[in-house]
Amino acid sequence: MRGARFLPFLTLLGLGVAACAPAGAPGSAARSQVAPPDFELSTVDGRSERLSQHLGKEVVLLDFWATFCEPCLAGMPHLDALYRQHQKEGFVVLGIDIDGPDSIAQVKTAVSKLGVSFPILLDQETRVVALYNPKTSAPYSVLIGRDGRILKKQEGYTTGGAATVDQDVVAALAQPAAP
Repeated sequence: MRGARFLPFLTLLGLGVAACAPAGAPGSAARSQVAPPDFELSTVDGRSERLSQHLGKEVVLLDFWATFCEPCLAGMPHLDALYRQHQKEGFVVLGIDIDGPDSIAQVKTAVSKLGVSFPILLDQETRVVALYNPKTSAPYSVLIGRDGRILKKQEGYTTGGAATVDQDVVAALAQPAAP
């Protein structure tokens, strides 16, 4: 009976841990109630891209990646195929490179070699990665619904996880846009 008096404490502790799980973590089904922070970054082709251009209209996948990250590079062809497949339905991938200011040539080479067609943004000052991915994990993705809310955050990439990403995107596309 001695351990029974700790049961309420352990139950509360378990609930507290579950409540602190990041969105997209196992056991975390709660949808974010806060709109994602807006940002504007330059693209590899010299244009400018702002997140708010897409919010409320499209499903957005922010993909934080780096040229030195093998799992990032391995996942890019899948993300590009997903982008091409669902682009006309209102889906966009924003690839956010986190390499730094001295790596633009490597970024352009990697994107060209991989044949990526979705926009590649340069977070040279790591402002955006600090907002969404403070641990600077790579790869790291954030799925934002048409309603402008964060649906899921995902750290890492495995080929087995590709089907889950596909399912999450299809489910997000089925949801209505913001009124």
